[in-house]
This record gives sequence, structure tokens and C-alpha cells, in this order.
Amino acid sequence: MLLAEIISVGTELLFGEIVDSNAAFLARELAGRGVTLHRKTVLGDNLGRVSEGLRLALSRADIVIMGGGLGPTDDDLTREAIAAVLNETPQEDPNLIAWLEGLYSSRGRVMPQVNRKQAWLIPSAEALPNPVGTAPGWFVRTQVEGRDRFIVALPGPPREMHRMWREQVLPRLPLPDSALHAVTLHTQGIGESNVAELLGELTRAANPSVATYARKTGVDVRVAASAPTLEDAQALAAPVLTTVRERLARWLWGEDGDTLAGAVTGALAGRTLGVIEAGSGGALSSLLADEPGFLDAAVTVDHARLITLGLTPVTLRDHGVVSEPAALELAAGAREHLGADVGLAVVTAAKGEGAGRTFVALSDGERAEVRTLDWPGDAAQIRERAAVAALALALRVLRSPAVGA
Repeated sequence: MLLAEIISVGTELLFGEIVDSNAAFLARELAGRGVTLHRKTVLGDNLGRVSEGLRLALSRADIVIMGGGLGPTDDDLTREAIAAVLNETPQEDPNLIAWLEGLYSSRGRVMPQVNRKQAWLIPSAEALPNPVGTAPGWFVRTQVEGRDRFIVALPGPPREMHRMWREQVLPRLPLPDSALHAVTLHTQGIGESNVAELLGELTRAANPSVATYARKTGVDVRVAASAPTLEDAQALAAPVLTTVRERLARWLWGEDGDTLAGAVTGALAGRTLGVIEAGSGGALSSLLADEPGFLDAAVTVDHARLITLGLTPVTLRDHGVVSEPAALELAAGAREHLGADVGLAVVTAAKGEGAGRTFVALSDGERAEVRTLDWPGDAAQIRERAAVAALALALRVLRSPAVGA
């Protein structure tokens, strides 16, 4: 079993100024190739701390992947840290210097002298070409206590890192002779603790493993199996997947790359959908934007405009916009005034008095249903949750047979 650690380098990551999406990408990549990731660490631009972190990681892991710190400035210290830990001296590589100078000259520019450090190499490092940036990566082979170790240094920009990882690093790594098969099931309308309770003993098994994750669109359940071949892994996972699907059938809406908006499109079965949003700032329309059944939308908090879309003055006076009657009238209005087969409305107080109070409603000409929610949070969270709640209601109603059908 190969063990890996990820070290993300950059003070901007440590301070939360940039989200560390690279580590999440690498974690998925490693898991899919049978490599066990034990730790992810974020370190600021400090030579002592980066060196200490690398030295410790090398004592525990077969593969240490370092992201960031390969730029040309004084605070880009990944190369210096690797050299210090391995007690090797970096020197400029003439081929890398020529490549860098050619890169700048092809753009009509002269290479700044500060970029020369990007052409450094140590004896145990192999340069990894970067076709979309100026920072070559490093692939380092070394030993710790007689055991092979690998250090991979990758640039920070995701576009550069992803390509280098796939094209340059994966062919060089001694990946295990095993395959991983994983399927992620998406649920809606049930809490994570309830899912775990229903799955019971399945979540305590090691291979296949069953894990639950709370997501914005509901609770995901990941079933993963490892075996010498992909076919063996699929066969090992199959009976567990069947059991999970059976136990959660009532709440399942998709798998793997499926989206909740896509599931709603499928449930529309060729019908069109109109949307009216009051207070959610277009969050629902954004989720539906690429769906073929999404016909039209109106996003407004203007009372006069809402009245033209189906909100009656009596409801506005007696109940206000953020109310169950208003949501039902606007869902019907989405059909009538936007010309859609199915109308979906969301009215929410994203901020101010009553923040979090939300009503979502659906009307398809035969049925009209509404759901009430009241979640605390900031305005962005409330709008996002309101949009997801509207999609969840639409999916539930559209999948249910109409009365008398």
C-alpha cells in the first residue's frame, strides 16, 4: 500500500485568501488510483516551516506532493526546501534556461532575471515540463531508511497543475497494481444521521466502504471497492450498491455527475418550466440555466412587477410577498404569464427582518404544492438553500403520479 501526503505551500492559502482546490483534486486522483492519502497540510511561505513539513512527511509517506511555491520571487520556496531537506545544491539547468528565454522571446519580451530560479534543478530532481506556464515542476526520487520516496513539486495555478499531474506525474509514479471502483449516490429529503442509521452495518465495512457526506443538494453516499482489476472491484461493490439503493430508494435522485437540476429536467418529461424568484436573486435560475426544459424566468422584488406576474394585491396586503399564498400564486403565474407547462416559484427573505423565511411552490395545472422553510444563515446561504429547496420540491412533485392518474 502506497501512502501519500499533500503539502500545499502559500501564505495566501494559510490565510484563506485562496481556496485550496488543488488538494481536493489531488485527493480524488490518488484515491482513484489506489494510493492512500493520510494527511493534507497547508504551510505559509517560510523556508524553515516548509522544510520541516517536508522532512516530517518524508518520514511517513512514500509520495509527498507539494503544490505551489514554484514561482520566481523570493517567497517561492518549494525548491529551496526540497534542496535543504535532501542536502543538495540547486543549479541552473541550461536546457530550462533556454526554454524559459524562448518562451519570453516568443511573446516579444525579455525574460526577467528573477525567473532564472525557475530553471533550478538538484541532482535527484527531474524537471517536469509546463506547457501552459513558466514554472517547471520537479519529480524527485530519493530514499529514507532504505525505502524509495518520491517528491512531486507542482505549480499552484490549477490549469497548470492539473495538466502537469496527468501528463507528467502519473506516468512516473509507481502506482499500485489495484483498481478502485466508486459510485456516489445522491439523496434529498433525509438527514445524514438518518442515512447512516438506515445503512447501519454497511458503513462499518472496509472494502467495500460506504461513507456519507452532507452536500448542498442533500446527502451523498459513496460506495467504493478496491481489487486487483476494475472488473473485480465492480463485482465486489455490486451487492453493496444494490443494498444501498434499496434502502435509500425513496430519497435517491441521481448518481455520480448527475445534478439536481438535471433530475428535475428528466422529471419534466419534455414539459417546459417557468420560474419566478422574489428575494433569491436568481439563484434558482442559475442552477437551471443550462437545462433544456428551462423556458423563462422573472427575478424581481418589485411589488408592481410581481402583481403583473400573478401576485394579487389582496395577498400582498394581507400576507406579504414572503408567504405561502404568494408563493402559490406566483407558481401559477409562472405558468400563465411565462407560458410554461410547469411553474416554480421561490419567495424568501434573504436578509433583514425574518431572514431565512422561505416558501417554494410548484404548479403544473393539476397540482399546486408549497413547502415552508426557515433556515438561519447569511444572505448567500439563504438564497442557495431556497433554490435547492425549490428544485427538491419540483423533483418530488413531478415524480409523484397525479391524483387519478
